[in-house]
Amino acid sequence: MTSRRVFIKSGAAAMLSLGFAPGFLTRAAAAADARKRLLIAVFQRGALDGLNMLVPFGEAEYYRLRPSIGIAQPGRDNGAVDLDGFFGFHPRMAPLKPLWDTGMLAALHACGSPDTTRSHFDAQDYMESATPGVKSTRDGWLNRYLQATNSTTPLQGVAVTRQTPRTMQGRARTLSFAGVDEFAVRDAAGSGRAIEDSYARTADSLLGASAREAFEAMDVLQKATAGSYQPANGADYPRTPFGRALQEIARIAKADVGLEVAFAESTGWDTHVNQGSDNGQLAGRLDDLARGLDALTRDLGDRMAETVILTMSEFGRAAAENGNGGTDHGHGNAMILIGGPVKGGRVYGKWPGLRPEQRFEARDLAVTTDFRDVFAEIVTAHLGAPPSALPKIIPGYAAPRPLGIIKG
Repeated sequence: MTSRRVFIKSGAAAMLSLGFAPGFLTRAAAAADARKRLLIAVFQRGALDGLNMLVPFGEAEYYRLRPSIGIAQPGRDNGAVDLDGFFGFHPRMAPLKPLWDTGMLAALHACGSPDTTRSHFDAQDYMESATPGVKSTRDGWLNRYLQATNSTTPLQGVAVTRQTPRTMQGRARTLSFAGVDEFAVRDAAGSGRAIEDSYARTADSLLGASAREAFEAMDVLQKATAGSYQPANGADYPRTPFGRALQEIARIAKADVGLEVAFAESTGWDTHVNQGSDNGQLAGRLDDLARGLDALTRDLGDRMAETVILTMSEFGRAAAENGNGGTDHGHGNAMILIGGPVKGGRVYGKWPGLRPEQRFEARDLAVTTDFRDVFAEIVTAHLGAPPSALPKIIPGYAAPRPLGIIKG
C-alpha cells in the first residue's frame, strides 16, 4: 500500500508516515506477544569529531596536529579515559566506561563512506540511504530492512523526530513523532472526537482513511504507555531534546508494541569554531550523548540483552585543528555500538595512522571500514535478516566484510 503522511498539530507537529490496513491493531497485538530484537540508531548530525570522542592518545602525530584542542593522555588532568592503551574516551564520555568494562560496548574507528563528499546534505543522504554516491535512491536502509522482513505494523519502526528521517522513508509502515504525549489531537473542549468525526466525514476518501488510521495508531500508543513514565534502575536522562527522545524510545520499547527499529538524532556537531578540548562546545555535546546513552541502557535494563544501540555521523573532522580553534569537514570517523549482542571491550577497525602520507588527501583520517559493513552485520547477525536479503537492504554492495562485532 502506498505510504501516506498526515500532519497533526498538538502543541508541536507530529508527522505520521502511514500506510497500514485497518486491521493493523490485531497484528500489533500479535507482534507484542514475543519480545523482538531491537536496533536503536542514533545519528549525530553535523559531523562528529571522532578523533576527540575516541582519542588516539598513543599516536604522537595527534598532539602535533591538535596543540590546543587535543585531549591529554590518560593520567593527566582532564585526560582521556583509557580503553586499551592506545585509544581513550573523551573525559565527558566517562559514564560509558562501565559498559566497556563489562563487554557491552565496542567502538569502531576510521569508519565511513567510500564517497569523498564533504557536503553535510549529501553525506547524510548517502549514509541514511546506504548508497554512497547515489542520489536517486528513494528509500532509507532501515525502511528497506522493514520491507525485506515483511513488517506488518507501523509500530515496528519508530523515529522520535519532528519529521521522518531519510533512513526511515520508504514503502514500509513507520511512525515519526516528537513524543508519545504529543502524538494526539484535541479540539477546544479537550476531546479528539469532533476532529476525528470531521475527518471521517470528509469527501476525500484517501484523507479520511489516513486520518482514521492515524487515530487508531494514537490510541494504541496512548493506551500502551498510559500514565506518567518513570525511568527504571535510577536512569536519569539529560533534560535536552536528545535525552527526551531516548526516554521516549525506552518508553515505547517497554510497552511491548512490537518495536524493532528506533531512530533518534543529536545535533550541533559541526564544530568549525571554538571546539574546545576537555571543556567547551564539543565537550558539551559529548556529555549529552554519554549521559543519554547511559540512562537509556539503565532504563532498558534486561532488555539490553536483545538490543543494539548504534551511533553514526555523516563524516569526521579534519585531523588538524584550524585557525579558529575548531576543525573543518573531514573523512573517516568513529562509531559506538552498545548492547548484549555486542562483542565489547574492543576498538575495531584498522587504524591507518595520522602521518601526512597516511591521511586521506594528506589532511583527514582515512576510511578503512565501510559503514555498510556495520549495517550489514547488524541486520543479519543481530536483527536476523537472511543474507539473501542484503542486496535489497544495501543495494549495490555485493560483498560486505564480516567485522565480528555482533555475537553469532
